Amino acid sequence: MAQDVDFRVGDVLSVTCPFTETRATDFGLDHLALEWPWWRPDPSGEVGHWNGIVALGLDAGTRMWDETGLFRTDPAPEHLEPGDVCRVGVPPTVVHVTAVDHFDPPLKTVWLPHPRLVVSVLPRGLSYREAPADSHDDGTGFEIYPGDGIPFTFDLLFRPYAFLQPGDEVADATGRAWRFDGPWAWYAFDGEAAPAAPQWPLSLLARAGAPRTPEAAATVARSTETGSHRNVLLRWTGLTDATPTPPGTVVPSAR
Repeated sequence: MAQDVDFRVGDVLSVTCPFTETRATDFGLDHLALEWPWWRPDPSGEVGHWNGIVALGLDAGTRMWDETGLFRTDPAPEHLEPGDVCRVGVPPTVVHVTAVDHFDPPLKTVWLPHPRLVVSVLPRGLSYREAPADSHDDGTGFEIYPGDGIPFTFDLLFRPYAFLQPGDEVADATGRAWRFDGPWAWYAFDGEAAPAAPQWPLSLLARAGAPRTPEAAATVARSTETGSHRNVLLRWTGLTDATPTPPGTVVPSAR
């Protein structure tokens, strides 16, 4: 999966990053500090100054990894002391995408290159959660910056509703009209709350506010001849061992 792929909320990915030599510089109650081998400080100092050190999260008061982070060291934190040489990278890890943000111009950061794309992910077994009001964590997970110099590799394992595009309008098997804003974000034009997702097969009505093309309509019809929204959800939860529900969103039960 190339770095310039259009990531989508709901994507299930396998992400890796080659382990690269670095040095541990410090430990805190909830972090391990490392010399970061990929970024370089922004000499402009426009948004601040950076010393080249990145802190990776640990569970508070331990030297065990925080479950929400992706990066790991070799050897593990419990075998490191400040000044030790080690390697840092991402072992093959299954994640799901919870948010995608594009920046043009690029996001201002204390490091170079400035990111144009920020993708929030959660590892397998973790779900989008309500963050405490006093927390800097918004509940969407770990942020990665494809194309910012870290040599990530992404493999797309599953994209729910890959045959639709955000903003598509469809009619379901009952004739009910819907707008697709994402696999777990369906808007029913009749305003009724239940059921919370369309019944297959689906018929494409419009794409990007324009009339459908015969090719796009045929793809949607063919892709939903069999199966259901529940089947999509079951496959997704089987891969992620998670709940796809952002706060305030309702999806049918997968069980």
